[in-house]
Amino acid sequence: MADRSPSSPSTPHPSAPETPGASRAELIADSALALLAERGMRGLTHRAVDEAAGLPQGSTSNYARTRLALLEAAVRRQAELEAQMLTPAELPDPAGGLDTLADSLALALHRSLADQRQLTVSRYELALEATRRPELRDYYDRAGAQFREPLEALMKAAGSKEPLRHALSLVAWSEGMMFSCAAGSYHARVPSREELRSGFRELLRGMLGMPG
Repeated sequence: MADRSPSSPSTPHPSAPETPGASRAELIADSALALLAERGMRGLTHRAVDEAAGLPQGSTSNYARTRLALLEAAVRRQAELEAQMLTPAELPDPAGGLDTLADSLALALHRSLADQRQLTVSRYELALEATRRPELRDYYDRAGAQFREPLEALMKAAGSKEPLRHALSLVAWSEGMMFSCAAGSYHARVPSREELRSGFRELLRGMLGMPG
């Protein structure tokens, strides 16, 4: 049954990011992500999404009948938006070497921190909810595989003898940077792209056994 909990009339609804040509499904999912970032999981209701999206009451429940369906739509849209952090032309060329890989990773991470902080926060909300909902955990993990597997392939192409472990280390470093700068003790500071590039270069050189 759709969640019909009333929202507080004194709190304005956050607006979803404008996406030119967005479908109604995308508008609903974008509004859900905006609510998660602004209000947390308790602020995500079908009625709140309708109001945030500027849609007639009942639109969200017609698209996603249950709360789980709404969360799955949010996870799917989260993955789609995160995949847009690098355009196809900006994806690293495996033959480009360490510097090319470090530059591409730094560009994507800097965009997440500087331009898409709301998206970063909504991902943490979804990740935490996935730890409480086994049925969402599997869906969340499958969505995340589209990022892990290409990174493992890139590390292998770069000469890593343990691409899975090294990909995990890169992801962990990136996640730690994102949390620290989006919600942690460094939330007021966004590292420059050059700083992030230097960090990735240091990590990659150590992993690949290259001299400093």
